[in-house]
Amino acid sequence: MSFLAFLLLGLIAGAIAKLILPGKQGGGWFITLLLGVIGALLGGWLGSVLFGVGLEEFWDLSTWLLAIGGAIIVLLIYGLIVGRRKA
Repeated sequence: MSFLAFLLLGLIAGAIAKLILPGKQGGGWFITLLLGVIGALLGGWLGSVLFGVGLEEFWDLSTWLLAIGGAIIVLLIYGLIVGRRKA
């Protein structure tokens, strides 16, 4: 997958993760992109370690599920860190 396709995947995965998680998450589109890309990397790594499946094809369902799952994990961790700072 090309770098631009990976950035697009991360942006969309981060936006979907924000829609799935309840509550108000801070950050604009840049934070969404950053967390989505980090989540896609995490999801791809976890998928390859646990299931032997990585982020090979942009239009593959497993790629999207791994990227969104990783983005949800990263967004939850980000919410815990930022939430503690504000309190």
